[in-house]
Amino acid sequence: MEIKFTLQLPRDALSVPVVRRVLNSSMNTLGVSEDCLTDIEIALTEACTNVLDHAAEGDEYKVVAGLDDNMCVIEVVDTGRGFDADRLGLADADPSAEEGRGIQLIRALVDRVHFRSRRESGMIVHLEKDLAFTEGSPLQRLADRSVATVAQELQDAQPALRERGDILDG
Repeated sequence: MEIKFTLQLPRDALSVPVVRRVLNSSMNTLGVSEDCLTDIEIALTEACTNVLDHAAEGDEYKVVAGLDDNMCVIEVVDTGRGFDADRLGLADADPSAEEGRGIQLIRALVDRVHFRSRRESGMIVHLEKDLAFTEGSPLQRLADRSVATVAQELQDAQPALRERGDILDG
């Protein structure tokens, strides 16, 4: 089971708290643990802020978020000019610097991050975070229910499959 949503946003500072609240509310409702949620929220904020700082004036950007019972995957896609991201955030930023620590924060807070520059058509920031849940979380219960439903359907289908010869006894 996967829950997925897409937000198409204007390149405006007001869009960052909106996307953060949408994701926070969704993940909180599904039972993602507070520590995990905070890490994702900060990483998403940094990725969206980079769009505001580096994408072309007036461009829109898109945030695609998907959650399943194991992982959260987020892509922040802008339509700016792109850049070489291979070495971003790998060296320590100067502690007194006004900028340059966002990518390091993202790398520290999520389990996997990939930057894909699309020359002259923007950047995709791909974030993956392994999820931790509160006890009895709705998302885990839904996932368990889905597995139980499939298992029951297979069990219910066995007599007919045996009769057709698709399942051999023994």
